[in-house]
Amino acid sequence: MSKSITRNRRSVRLHGYDYSADGAYFVTICVRNRECLLGEIQNGQLILNQYGEIVRDVWEDLPNQVPDIYLDEYVIMPNHFHAILLLEKSEDSAEFYEALDVYDEKDRRKMLLPKVVGRFKMLAAKAINQIRENEGAFWQRNYYEHIIRSEEDCQKIREYIVNNPMQWELDENHPSQMKIKDINRKSRT
Repeated sequence: MSKSITRNRRSVRLHGYDYSADGAYFVTICVRNRECLLGEIQNGQLILNQYGEIVRDVWEDLPNQVPDIYLDEYVIMPNHFHAILLLEKSEDSAEFYEALDVYDEKDRRKMLLPKVVGRFKMLAAKAINQIRENEGAFWQRNYYEHIIRSEEDCQKIREYIVNNPMQWELDENHPSQMKIKDINRKSRT
């Protein structure tokens, strides 16, 4: 990919928002090229493979890696991952966050949410790539995040996460849906 395309990529981030702020966040992280490497859906249930189990274990261990984060509902799909992550910083951990430099409002990469997601992606990819004997990227470069602003919003997202395996055939990340998008994109050009 050329540098100009990468540099001009449209951001889905809320401009000016402090992603170190306490609150609830919905994140979606996709496997590179949306390859189905984490397991498979059978009868509306996800059956994790070895890589999916690593993703689960790394995610569930994150609160031991970073203080004041709490995990809510999550689901691992064959080629992506949805989760609700809660940030609730305490005064006891102020030094930890200052060392991470998460209070620099001008540099989003230094904020807490991107650091937590980056740590998760790095730890999971490292463990999976050791097994795969692969040094390439495992995850897509970016991820989607949504700031959860109300209990109603949170409940809708929890339901979406829980029901995601049962809706796999219709999911935009399902291989058949991606083929339809490719066909539609090509017909417009």
